[in-house]
Amino acid sequence: MAQPIAVTKPIRQAASIDESLAEIPTQDMYREIISRLGEDPHRDGLEATPARVEKSMAFLTKGYLEDPTKILLGAMFDVDYDEMVIVKDIEMFSLCEHHMLPFFGKVHVAYIPKGKVIGLSKIPRLVEVFARRLQVQERLTRQIADAIQEAIAPQGVGVVIEARHLCMMMRGIEKQNSSTVTSAMVGCFRQKETRMEFLSLVRQTGSVGV
Repeated sequence: MAQPIAVTKPIRQAASIDESLAEIPTQDMYREIISRLGEDPHRDGLEATPARVEKSMAFLTKGYLEDPTKILLGAMFDVDYDEMVIVKDIEMFSLCEHHMLPFFGKVHVAYIPKGKVIGLSKIPRLVEVFARRLQVQERLTRQIADAIQEAIAPQGVGVVIEARHLCMMMRGIEKQNSSTVTSAMVGCFRQKETRMEFLSLVRQTGSVGV
């Protein structure tokens, strides 16, 4: 279970910030936003909301404080295996950087080793690191693929993300059933046969008995 994040100071230093805002507590900023929306930030239901939102945003963007390379390098193993490794249906939740609304879905990751493999649990952890940042789906897909390629230099990496975006569902065009699919193919996954094998395995459904 995730542990609560205690927020007592800014999580990270912004590249540049208005000096007039630098000393204002984050909770006061949220309190001001609530007021500008036409609500009373001091009424019972909203009194603790600025503190809750600050903690929530700290958790939802904690990926900025984590090093994806360190995560992968901490669980690499020398293995004589050169067939495709796939971890699919990884749950993913992120915030779009355009409206700061959630997008969510599944991530499918595959690679073909060249002497080294990654501990299986580290691939979902890698997804989590990049997803817990302000993102666009296209960049998220590429970051996952590039991180694996740089860490273990496999023969190739394939990443597919299928996601639904609340910025399309709740506002704007308001289409409830639309989804977005992005892919990143590196190395041998650019070859048609390898890419098609990966996509075919991702589409397969069913359970494996143990």
